[in-house]
Amino acid sequence: MTFQELIQQGIPSVLPPFKPYETNINHAPKRKEILGEEEKKLALKNALRYFEPKFHAELLPEFREELEQYGRIYMYRFRPDYEMKARPITEYPGKSEQAKSIMLMIQNNLDYAVAQHPHELITYGGNGAVFQNWAQYLLTMKYLSEMNDEQTLVMYSGHPMGLFPSHKDAPRVVVTNGMVIPNYSKPDDWEKFNALGVSQYGQMTAGSYMYIGPQGIVHGTTITVLNAFRKINKETKGGLFVTSGLGGMSGAQPKAGNIAGCITVCAEVNPKITKIRHDQKWVNEIHENVDELVARVRKAQENKETVSLAYLGNVVEVWEKFDEEGLKIDIGSDQTSLHNPWAGGYYPVGQSFEESNTMMAENPELFKEKVQETLRRHAAAINKHTEKGTYFFDYGNAFLLEASRAGADVMAENPTLGREFKFPSYVQDIMGPMCFDYGFGPFRWVCTSGKPEDLQKTDDIACRILEEIQQNSPEEIQQQMKDNIQWIKGAQENKLVVGSQARILYADAEGRMKIAEAFNKAIKNGEIGPVVLGRDHHDVSGTDSPYRETSNIYDGSRFTADMAIHNVIGDSFRGATWVSIHNGGGVGWGEVINGGFGMLLDGSDDADRRLKSMLFWDVNNGISRRSWARNEGAVFAIKRAMEVEPNLKVTLPNIVDDNLL
Repeated sequence: MTFQELIQQGIPSVLPPFKPYETNINHAPKRKEILGEEEKKLALKNALRYFEPKFHAELLPEFREELEQYGRIYMYRFRPDYEMKARPITEYPGKSEQAKSIMLMIQNNLDYAVAQHPHELITYGGNGAVFQNWAQYLLTMKYLSEMNDEQTLVMYSGHPMGLFPSHKDAPRVVVTNGMVIPNYSKPDDWEKFNALGVSQYGQMTAGSYMYIGPQGIVHGTTITVLNAFRKINKETKGGLFVTSGLGGMSGAQPKAGNIAGCITVCAEVNPKITKIRHDQKWVNEIHENVDELVARVRKAQENKETVSLAYLGNVVEVWEKFDEEGLKIDIGSDQTSLHNPWAGGYYPVGQSFEESNTMMAENPELFKEKVQETLRRHAAAINKHTEKGTYFFDYGNAFLLEASRAGADVMAENPTLGREFKFPSYVQDIMGPMCFDYGFGPFRWVCTSGKPEDLQKTDDIACRILEEIQQNSPEEIQQQMKDNIQWIKGAQENKLVVGSQARILYADAEGRMKIAEAFNKAIKNGEIGPVVLGRDHHDVSGTDSPYRETSNIYDGSRFTADMAIHNVIGDSFRGATWVSIHNGGGVGWGEVINGGFGMLLDGSDDADRRLKSMLFWDVNNGISRRSWARNEGAVFAIKRAMEVEPNLKVTLPNIVDDNLL
């Protein structure tokens, strides 16, 4: 069968042969046993409902073994034999160009070069899933191949509920992930619901089909590192940045450090992912001996090198050793997946990667104790460095939150609302006041032709538009404009593409709309193929996350999620091609609500109309909320937006004199 025929087939009518477990693939860790006997039967019944009864007798023992062996039913047998990658949009079967673009993005999320655990359908973060099992993938792709532009596919945590009648301006797909009742939103609830096959953790851009590999976070990390050095009035050359995590999103850190021009030391316990990042040239060197690492860092400092060094081991060893040796760390952070601390997101010091994985599955209580003990050591070592002048910031991965829950010394001596911890979130100090409040966030696009030359043309278009806008931009956003123009000019040289021909830059509503409009015009003129627009959920208005995206909201509303919900509702009736809303993502299940979108530009007048309506709302919804929280930059930005658009009328805050209070 051809690729197109295999897509259209969906779940095959004849069972494919059994597929052995491939040991050379980076697999998800075994999940802990959490289901009782009756719940295990329910999980099996839930999995078998995708298949005709005549196959149940053969599949039942196989699925039971998967559940016992891995803690989940992935249905490995049904993994497709064709290569998993984003193909040119013309190669997908179907009646709807919008549906074809979604198929392309789904396959990109599962590309072996992109996905963290491709056989388990996990894109990044240890548990950020596109689907729960391979039957869901097959059925979803079949539905998309059949869809017309007056239908909408409804997705329940990876499960395709079906195609429903709608209209041409409605989203082609509506995605929800992990939207459980709030009282059932603890980590163990996720483990249970996911094992039952009824819910999943979509992360941010995994379950919403908008991940573009580590490039998606490289840009934000570059901006963060540059501005962290600016905060301490130190040039990046010869400056030392220490952090950890090389999987998924965190793999962007050494690349960002190189672009920023500093020395980056990034620790990682997983040998496989460390090798992948080195092979991809996202990290320059791998070191396994901490004494040799110290010598290498001293040499780099003396020569003011720009270099990224991976340490294959636990980051606690690095912090402690650098303190013993008197090595000055200028800026420090951590980007391990501490939203998922008990299931592979963070590893205890003093034992091997393999020992940790065994303990995680077989003795989860002891594993939890070891992790919390490590967090206390980790924080203690950081404190020694910050006393000597290191600028440490939480990178929104729930490090401070989980460290505080472990009893680590991370709480502020004189806490105020929103400033409970010793150290700031990077959003509080950098991204919030400098970018999000002014409407700047991670705008991204994918060239569906798959042609590198199309990506080059879109880079050129975006650069030209930004330079035109910069000429008349107010002083308040000149630095943001300069950083992004510099970024896009170096994008090709930095070889950021992994998987699809994609790009990211930070832009405000004006920039996003004008760039998108120029893309649509170029498509109409036949200069480039269709383009998918999107963004990270980590943006101005897509996400309500009290310890990350909305951590610089100080009016008491940072624990509310009205903004994210309104964002997705508003995008859906303003022309998004697909929308998604998730519980969890980045900082943990139950800790955040985040929404995203995708939009196909096909050169049509409809696309031009939709992009102007949707992108304006997608940004200004968040600026207005930030303005109401009395954020100075956001008040400036929303007043400016109202001057441009007479139909925009936003309630502005009146400022109370603190002396009066």
